Amino acid sequence: MAARLLWRAFRGRYRDNRTELDAIAAAIRPTDIVCDIGANKGSYLYWLSRWTPQGRVIAFEPQPELASYLESSFRAPRFANVTVEASGVGGSSGSRSLYLPSKNSPGATLNAKHYPAGTPSVTIPVVALDDYFGAGRQPDILKIDVEGAELEVFRGAERILTERGPLLVFECEQRHLDTGSVFDVFAYLELFGYTGKFVNGRLLSPIAGFSLDQHQRQTGDCFWADKGYCNNFVFQKG
Repeated sequence: MAARLLWRAFRGRYRDNRTELDAIAAAIRPTDIVCDIGANKGSYLYWLSRWTPQGRVIAFEPQPELASYLESSFRAPRFANVTVEASGVGGSSGSRSLYLPSKNSPGATLNAKHYPAGTPSVTIPVVALDDYFGAGRQPDILKIDVEGAELEVFRGAERILTERGPLLVFECEQRHLDTGSVFDVFAYLELFGYTGKFVNGRLLSPIAGFSLDQHQRQTGDCFWADKGYCNNFVFQKG
């Protein structure tokens, strides 16, 4: 495994995504099935694999070069529980245009309105999670980073949300949405009996205290990097 990937994984675990990974670590079991949706360069994937030695981790990464990178990085026998799927995840299975503002971009998205006309795109396969898992065992944890397509992912997993009720750890930002609000995503999950918290620094705060004006204020050139900007959420059923 490349040193660069390990560096990203440890930086995520102990700095950038510490609270999110703490939430996963508290819930995950060695035999769990976990999905890393929008795996990008594998910083979550490393830990998910380590924590499920008798389980299974499916990494969905639609950018072809990044999917190939993950395949090569996680092909060692100690990562035999990892499957890399070079596809996106959405509300239905088929094919879609993935918009790429730059090569191997963390901002790649299915949302056409997120970038101006002329933004490069590539046609990718997309799968609904209910189709992918069929009638078999369903995932126990979903980690989701899909740049505004969160509601689509959840709509394509209605059976899983109803029957299995996996832990959900996901990014959701108003700036990524074509229409509607992040509160539409929260309300949709509440229909399935979920309650949520938002990552507030090192704390998980009740979703009732989340405010777009306060926690996703869009002022300044790089407002998403401001201290106090909150874009990650943890939802549990029950």
